[in-house]
Amino acid sequence: MWRYLKRFLIGKPLKTTDEGGQSLTKFKALALLSSDALSSVAYGTEQITTILITLSAAALMYQIWVAALVLVLLAAITLSYQQIIHAYPSGGGAYVVASTNWGERAGLIAGGSLLVDYMLTVAVSTTSATEAITSAIPSLYSHQVLISCLIVVLIMLLNLRGIRESASFLTLPVYLFIVMIIGMVIYGGFNIATGNIQYHAAAHIGAPVEGMTLILFFRAFSSGSSSLTGVEAISNAVPNFKSPKSKNASATLAIMATILACFFGGITYMSYYMGIVPNSHETVLSQIGVNVFGHGIIYYVLQLSTAMILAVAANTGFSAFPILAYNLAKDKFLPHAYLDKGDRLGYSNGIISLAIGAIVLIQIFGGRTNSLIPLYAVGVFIPFTLSQSGMIIHWYRNRGKSWQLKSVINFIGAFISLALVTCLFLLRFPNVWPYLIVMPILIHIFYKINWHYKRVAEQLRVIEDNTEITATHHFDGSTVVVLVGGVTRVTANAISYAQSIGDYVIAMHVSFDSNPEKEHKTSEEFKKEFPDVRFVDIHSSYRSIAQPTLRFCDVIAKRAADRNYSTTVLVPQFVPRHRWENILHNQTSLRLRTILNSRQNIIISTYNYHLRE
Repeated sequence: MWRYLKRFLIGKPLKTTDEGGQSLTKFKALALLSSDALSSVAYGTEQITTILITLSAAALMYQIWVAALVLVLLAAITLSYQQIIHAYPSGGGAYVVASTNWGERAGLIAGGSLLVDYMLTVAVSTTSATEAITSAIPSLYSHQVLISCLIVVLIMLLNLRGIRESASFLTLPVYLFIVMIIGMVIYGGFNIATGNIQYHAAAHIGAPVEGMTLILFFRAFSSGSSSLTGVEAISNAVPNFKSPKSKNASATLAIMATILACFFGGITYMSYYMGIVPNSHETVLSQIGVNVFGHGIIYYVLQLSTAMILAVAANTGFSAFPILAYNLAKDKFLPHAYLDKGDRLGYSNGIISLAIGAIVLIQIFGGRTNSLIPLYAVGVFIPFTLSQSGMIIHWYRNRGKSWQLKSVINFIGAFISLALVTCLFLLRFPNVWPYLIVMPILIHIFYKINWHYKRVAEQLRVIEDNTEITATHHFDGSTVVVLVGGVTRVTANAISYAQSIGDYVIAMHVSFDSNPEKEHKTSEEFKKEFPDVRFVDIHSSYRSIAQPTLRFCDVIAKRAADRNYSTTVLVPQFVPRHRWENILHNQTSLRLRTILNSRQNIIISTYNYHLRE
């Protein structure tokens, strides 16, 4: 039943060779990876006005200057991330840049910040979408948390179906939103120019406002900068693009930044001109929509498109989080489960982990977007600071064409990002203090996981001096199939044990399309270490180990049974010293034993290798 339900929700498995068909064009990538950044215009201006209105309605005039500074930062960040895309085309974004140029600890701070930030991306996007829905349908206001959680689950299922299908699904809401905002900005600007919309601002631009301070201005700037979250997602997901990957990713980032700048600037100006005042039951964008379109059908289409893009904006997190988790797992700072691809060629474990984390955050913060925004901004601007300052080091080391100009661009972005982070900690500390607790805990977890993998690797490494083993045969004609994942000390000891209980030993390995060079190396190493043992490499197009193993063992067992011989399948596994360490490993041996237990003519045996501290 579970298998049929899984096929219904996710779809049939894809071959590893189908991975090229999952790559993204610029058109689809804009929908898949830019939805977070573009959707932030739905709440970016509102975050600015929410801070300024605490002084007076006249202070709302400063939203124009705040928006101008945000756009300068957007330009610097966009140019910087275009450089990162070309310099580090393997993806990983801020984590890879910081690790390479600042060192391991800085890279982990950037990576850990982004992991949390992507969870906040999903939480903020879905709660903002819910607020857009409740602005149009007030009767749903009391069900915000439930609606937000349901949206997260739906987007998780969509991503588990694969990149291509999720991109195709997201094309409609993203481009509908783009069309609606373009229409609102142009039509609103036309009405302002022709006098159909009256000027209602409480103060003219440049007019002195009593009580206005630099601290309040930077508080508004730090909140308004939430509009720039999601810009880094494209640099993290470069491997998902069609070739030439770097060129297409860079072009997509430029298109996204241009659209974002036009939208954010236009919405902020109309908010000022119309004298929009934020309130808890109707968003600023909704109020602008009413002034431009009235309460007709076009207004409800605008609200629907806003809710849809805010909901699918969470998809940016679902696209970038799994790749970042993959890079951290590859460097042995996260469990190896994040390296595995699911049936639809996506990193399913990363997708599911992200959904769980976002739902927990929504529950903790009660579905309130305003409570999430400051922490959200810290999580993204610390990696901004580390990546852009890291690029300055990169250009100094590698030089190249116009490296001085590129360094200046990175310096501007790093300086403004650092100033913004400082403002957030000084001015919004009650909202961002959890970062100072979460990050040290995350860094500790990263190092604990890394320490475990290093100790395991040392203990599993094959001893260089190959001592010849004398096998004692106890069962005439018995066949032993040893399941081999790699050439390790566990494998060596399991082969030795197999030779002591059987006459005919076969080592069976399952290889994938994803890394043929690695699989060939495994085969060569095994034949070198064990020249007298038959090595069988079974190819799996669907990244499944269990089914190819079962089919092969069935064939061997049938041949042995025809001659009245026994067949034993030996499953090697290492046993960690501490139980909690089991979650860091894929438990493949458990799955193999479970599926082989269904066969009556196969004896299942486990070779346990106990790890030391």
